[in-house]
Amino acid sequence: MKYLKNICIILCLVGITQYASGQVYKFQTTGFTVSEKNEKGVWGKWSDFQEASLVVTLDTNKNRIIIYSQEIQLYEIVNYEEKQDNENDEIYPFSCRNDDGEPFLISIITRKKQGNRKQLYINHKDAIIAYTIINLK
Repeated sequence: MKYLKNICIILCLVGITQYASGQVYKFQTTGFTVSEKNEKGVWGKWSDFQEASLVVTLDTNKNRIIIYSQEIQLYEIVNYEEKQDNENDEIYPFSCRNDDGEPFLISIITRKKQGNRKQLYINHKDAIIAYTIINLK
C-alpha cells in the first residue's frame, strides 16, 4: 500500500511539473524585415526579406519574451492584451518593456489566409521588426 501511495505522489509531482513547464512556447525565425520612420514621422517601405534562424521564447511563467539574436533581446511582459481575431488574422498582443524600461508592443500574428503563417512583430518607437516564425517542439 505504501508503494502505491509513493507511486501516486511521484505521478502527481511529474504531472505538476509538466503543467508548469507547459507555459513556455518556443519558435524559430526563418527571416525578418524592417520598417523605419523617417525624420517626418512617416513609416517607410519594408526592407527586403532577410533570412535569419533565431530562437524565440515566450515564457508566460516568467512573463518574458526572449529573442536569441547576436545580442539577446529580453522583453518583460507588462500586460497580456486582449486577443484579436478576425477572418484574416489571429493576433496575440503583449505590452512589454526592455531592460532600459522602454515600452514595446509585441504581437504574435497568425495569417489565416496565408496557410496559418506566423509572424512576430516588435514595435519600437521608430522601427518595426517583423520576423516570420515557426513553432519548435
